[in-house]
Amino acid sequence: MLLWLTLALLWSPTCWAGALYGRGGGSYFSTTKDNENEITGIRVFIGIGGIIKSIQVRFGSSWSEKYGAPGGTLQEFVLQSGEYITGVDGSYKLFLRHLVIHTSYGRKATFGENSGRSFSAFPDGSEKVLTGVFGQHKLLGISSIGFDWDYPIVR
Repeated sequence: MLLWLTLALLWSPTCWAGALYGRGGGSYFSTTKDNENEITGIRVFIGIGGIIKSIQVRFGSSWSEKYGAPGGTLQEFVLQSGEYITGVDGSYKLFLRHLVIHTSYGRKATFGENSGRSFSAFPDGSEKVLTGVFGQHKLLGISSIGFDWDYPIVR
């Protein structure tokens, strides 16, 4: 009985925000939470065959380290003042292939090519926004990705 209760709690909606999308494997990565600055941009590096090789997140005016495999062609999406990321769609096969970033201003940015298994990630509260990215990567690219959601910083 205890086993079933534990499994039910692990798969409850409150734990769903930590979901990983993709097959996984390899080295783990996670952006460091910035309690002073919001996410203000995303960089995605696309490799041969449309594989998403790596990702960077900008907090305030500073870019995080690059998470994933080396190389790839840079695509960048910078948010406007007061704009937040409110949802992410994507797809994966062996590696992450496609990301669509949705914002609070109704804008979207598309990275890579849509192929494979689709996913949709969004916060569990209507006021929450993207505050971090985590996942796993291998030699050729990102093998899984997940998203941290929280309330915007109150100034």
